[in-house]
Amino acid sequence: MLKKILAVIVMLYAAVAMAAAAAVDVNKATDAQLDGVKGIGPVTTKSITAERKKGGDFKSWEDLIKRVNGIGEKKAEALSQAGLTVNGESFKPAAAAKKDDKKAEAKKEAASDKKPAASAKK
Repeated sequence: MLKKILAVIVMLYAAVAMAAAAAVDVNKATDAQLDGVKGIGPVTTKSITAERKKGGDFKSWEDLIKRVNGIGEKKAEALSQAGLTVNGESFKPAAAAKKDDKKAEAKKEAASDKKPAASAKK
């Protein structure tokens, strides 16, 4: 039984290590690593590295989209799914980001509504 548990732990560790190795940060990647990401070819790799040299590291996905020709939201989403990150972050489409912001605001409002009611009960 112990051997089975250890085998499962080793397999989980290997899976996590492979997933972490699959992520390629656009600011740290070499040309070869960028070329290894599905959807990035030599032309896009050269554009990315040229922009990094010219303007420094990319601050966000929006910065990458703005500075590199040929990368829009759809392409960014596909590259993110293929393992590309910007500062360790996966791409979040603008619509999803706005939705998350609205959810966070609603939670804050709900929490602030509960606080006065809770103090009024005391």
